[in-house]
Amino acid sequence: MTRIAAYVLMLAACVSATSSSFAQNYPNKPVRLIVPFSEVDAPGLVSRRPVRGEGAQAAGFYKVNSAATLNFPTKPIRLIVPFSAGGPADVLARIVGEKLQRSLGQTVVVINKDGAGTLLGVDMAAKASADGYTLLLGNVAMVINSSSGKRLPYDMLRDLAPVSLVFTQPLILVLNPAVPLTTLKDFIAFAKANPGKLKYGSSGVGTSIHLTSELFRAAVGVEFTHVPYKGAAPALTDLLGGQIDFMFPGITPVVAHIKSGRLRALGLTSRQRSPALPDVPTMLELGVANYESTGWYGMLVPAGTPKAIVQRLNHEVVAALKLPDLREKLVSQGGDPVSSTPEQFAAFIASELAKWAGVIRTSGIQVD
Repeated sequence: MTRIAAYVLMLAACVSATSSSFAQNYPNKPVRLIVPFSEVDAPGLVSRRPVRGEGAQAAGFYKVNSAATLNFPTKPIRLIVPFSAGGPADVLARIVGEKLQRSLGQTVVVINKDGAGTLLGVDMAAKASADGYTLLLGNVAMVINSSSGKRLPYDMLRDLAPVSLVFTQPLILVLNPAVPLTTLKDFIAFAKANPGKLKYGSSGVGTSIHLTSELFRAAVGVEFTHVPYKGAAPALTDLLGGQIDFMFPGITPVVAHIKSGRLRALGLTSRQRSPALPDVPTMLELGVANYESTGWYGMLVPAGTPKAIVQRLNHEVVAALKLPDLREKLVSQGGDPVSSTPEQFAAFIASELAKWAGVIRTSGIQVD
């Protein structure tokens, strides 16, 4: 036997003895079982759907490219708007998107994916790559859908990650001037004395206008007759024409009608008065306790987007919302430009989910 062969046999014996000893003492510390799938309701089972976050990264299913994160962005960014072109959400997205395009140094392409009450656009964003190149302009409708108990093609909390709030807007109680009620006190007194006589319009069953009206009804203890429409615009047309008595629209489309006298404003649903209508008090000022309903928009990204990219996007959104010209444009839309940290936005979404789930549950509304 050669000297080399002898060393090899000796080394093999040592390895064998060490392995045997290790095996006999195994395990001598906690064992980690990584399951690269999401939890489901049934205990002890796993879903076949991949986790798109830190769990999948820990399991080695994909690695975050640190160079790509540091150099972000290197290509155009999609901003998905789950509403049609030309509407308030589209206008907001283009105003903010223009500022982000300048600060990020990449084109921000607004994509209007409307339909099914925002479901199509939100689903498109939820299933996009978690690389920071897809943004979603979400709003309260997205939360209402998730509060409704409907089976959705996505899980909002699991599949989307908050970046920042962008814009809030109060809703407002407006009447057709033919209704002989000039104060909120008179309005409530008349409604209590005439249950169901006053008719209100909404943009559809389960929409923010409908649920805001139901929240008000419960808060003051009255009964109204609901007339749902296929959108806020036709409802507003009938309100102006006198076919319905009142409505809780967003403030933007009714400011001019209020100032011209074609509509009478009784109160705002927000905590603060609006600069667009500084003389109109809030419901809280008028004595309707614990009543608040605010329209809002915020930026989100697919869950699993690297935290460094989320923080970069948050920084740019917050910086954009501090620009005087952008703030002026957004205030002209009847709302308030407002930013937040991702954590603050997540907490806000959680509170909205709880509120609207409660309204849907207690009112028995079946969201379309």
